[in-house]
Amino acid sequence: MSDRSSSTRRGLPRFPSIPRGEVVATFDSYDDAQKAVDTLSKAEFPVKEVSIIGNDLVSVERVTGTLSYGRAAGAGALSGLWIGLFFGLLLTLLSPNASTLLFIGAAALIGAGFGMFFNIAVYSLNRRRRDFTSVMQVVATSYSVLTSADLANRARNLLGLE
Repeated sequence: MSDRSSSTRRGLPRFPSIPRGEVVATFDSYDDAQKAVDTLSKAEFPVKEVSIIGNDLVSVERVTGTLSYGRAAGAGALSGLWIGLFFGLLLTLLSPNASTLLFIGAAALIGAGFGMFFNIAVYSLNRRRRDFTSVMQVVATSYSVLTSADLANRARNLLGLE
């Protein structure tokens, strides 16, 4: 009889926890760890017993360019345009009597204007503190393939590590 209160229907824990078991191999990239699991899968290894764990997580911010009033205005106009189009389409569906194309176009232009104004205002306030654009991501320095202790030797043999 299993304890269903601590797990879901698929057998995964309801609350995240670090998997227990034995490390089969450690790789420098996530791609290599995925290829190892793929190799195990092709050899009909029970991959439900396998986990990939990222070790020593590091926050990496990659600078993608400089920020200027023009870029801030363009980005704000573009995001505002999409929001305006969305609300224009939504209101057209709720009120089909309005001239559809004109109404959607007006909503898109109003959204672009508000987006541009808002982004320029925010950029003006933060100009001296942050004059660049960037993308933030979390990466691991290494990736370990882990499985239960009774299957670890079989996994190493299949990967050609012993």
